[in-house]
Amino acid sequence: MKLVTCVVRPERLHAVKGALFEVGVTGMTLTRVSGHGGEQEIVEHYRGSALVLEFRDKVKIEMAVSEPFVEATIQAILRSARTGEVGDGKIFVQQLERVVRIRTGERDTDALTPVTADEVQARHSEYEMWRAE
Repeated sequence: MKLVTCVVRPERLHAVKGALFEVGVTGMTLTRVSGHGGEQEIVEHYRGSALVLEFRDKVKIEMAVSEPFVEATIQAILRSARTGEVGDGKIFVQQLERVVRIRTGERDTDALTPVTADEVQARHSEYEMWRAE
């Protein structure tokens, strides 16, 4: 089991979430964050004063995935978050020692959402059709 954490541009969130659903990753935690990587500082003018914007708004997504989903998760994030510009973000993969589902007491891989990729893809397709209406 791994904890996959990615930090991406906020405008790429919808695409990343969709790509993760397509590969069968549905459980995730989302946090709005600010950070600084390789981007240049931006100087904006507000009411006659120059403001230096050192930190950029980002979105951090965390997912606990079983071993067979790790590479698919990474590829889905790369495919959907990449713009080719500095500031696209990072992916961090960490070993998870233990996972426990509070509601049932299930542990480790059994505690991760037991939904097949086919079911997730079907639900995602239904959602996209509903959104298009």
